Amino acid sequence: MTDAHEGIPHMGRTDPPPPEAYETILYEVSDRVATVTLNRPKVLNAISPLMARELKHAYTAAEADPDVWVVVVTGTGRAFTSGADVGEIPGTGKVVYEEPYLSTHEQWDAPQEATPPFRTMTKPVIAAINGLCCGAGMDLVTTADIVIAADTAEFMDPHVSIGVVSARESVRLARVVPLNIALRMALLGKHERLGAQRAYDLGLVSELVPADGLRERAREIAELVNRNAPLAVRGTRMAVRKGLGLPLYEAELLAEAYRERVTRTEDALEGPAAFLERRSPEWRCQ
Repeated sequence: MTDAHEGIPHMGRTDPPPPEAYETILYEVSDRVATVTLNRPKVLNAISPLMARELKHAYTAAEADPDVWVVVVTGTGRAFTSGADVGEIPGTGKVVYEEPYLSTHEQWDAPQEATPPFRTMTKPVIAAINGLCCGAGMDLVTTADIVIAADTAEFMDPHVSIGVVSARESVRLARVVPLNIALRMALLGKHERLGAQRAYDLGLVSELVPADGLRERAREIAELVNRNAPLAVRGTRMAVRKGLGLPLYEAELLAEAYRERVTRTEDALEGPAAFLERRSPEWRCQ
């Protein structure tokens, strides 16, 4: 199969370069915050196969790094992302992998493209939508834990306008906004744009910020999250995320199991002690 697809962009195990040599994204860590920036402004940060690989690498690095407690994802230029790079999609419209066909879980699962592995990672993700957000970019809006946007941002799902089914994108969107809004966006395609204020009113984003202050505000929110006990934050995030797919009673039991695990940590002792001693807690993430 690989010979038949020679020259077609691949997804798969090929390791991207280290962070300092990324070609399509920027990655930096400071003060326990990892900032991942989509960086192809000339093509509105369209998601190429290389960008998808580099993003996957960056998310994996952030999750594994003990110096990272929160991840912020944003973009450069006037777009967050225009979605998948149509110019780099094979004529079949299918993603081609380097591994043997259907030999990995990734090939069986829904494609993630720019999306962090939100179902399996523990650290919270803040999405800062700096401009136009289309197609696969909507995945970040519907799966990030906290979403803020520039007051100039716009949201659109153009799949059907280029002859492609809006699949996971619309399914996820329909669980965040009212069904008729999700279907309106999905069925009107590029002919329907949701403005920043409307997105805020619908609860798609939780805060609007002047464009020139977006990154600073995202950083402020990340720092506020990091004032809290990091393991308690992660347990809370996972309790909510994983509980969404369970009946209420089972979700409650799972959440209580996470609570019990965190009570056995040093931070669980530090929090009450700091409160009683009227001082700021010193979290050790242990």
